[in-house]
Amino acid sequence: MSNIDPKQLGGLLSAISKKIGVPQEQLKSEFEQGKFDSALSAMSPSDAAKFRQAVNNPQLVEKLMSTPQAKALYKKLSGN
Repeated sequence: MSNIDPKQLGGLLSAISKKIGVPQEQLKSEFEQGKFDSALSAMSPSDAAKFRQAVNNPQLVEKLMSTPQAKALYKKLSGN
């Protein structure tokens, strides 16, 4: 996931932070450590399981993030 633009990541973390009520810096710290405790605790068990599966497959994450739907969602969430 090293191809993710830091500005885009910041915008995405900001949107997630607002959605789940966890400070952006905490989310960033967890992301950098490969932890997603705060985000996972806000998800349903089935969504959390799907998220864990996706995170364990970086190629899948890259593929998903490059889709037009993901890009449109990012723009909507980040206000761009």
